[in-house]
Amino acid sequence: MTEDFRLEITPDTGQGKYSNLAVVSHTGNEFVFDFALSLPNQPAVVVSRLLTSPQHAKAFLRALSENVAHYENSFGVIEEREPRMTGSSTQTN
Repeated sequence: MTEDFRLEITPDTGQGKYSNLAVVSHTGNEFVFDFALSLPNQPAVVVSRLLTSPQHAKAFLRALSENVAHYENSFGVIEEREPRMTGSSTQTN
């Protein structure tokens, strides 16, 4: 059973940031999601970094997986492309 809650967002945050590259790393205590913008012939620039607990990371994984399945049921299979660079790394704490 989920609790009802209100989610408020500031106008600036509501504008969002575009990202076409994500790097996921972790320590023993948290997961780090770096969302970056990668443009040709330029270094990728991190536009947002999120840190969260392992429990929230796993819940995020489940929610993302469910949403991708719903999207594909509505709009068709999302074609994957070969990544240009690795999307995960491991850090030690």
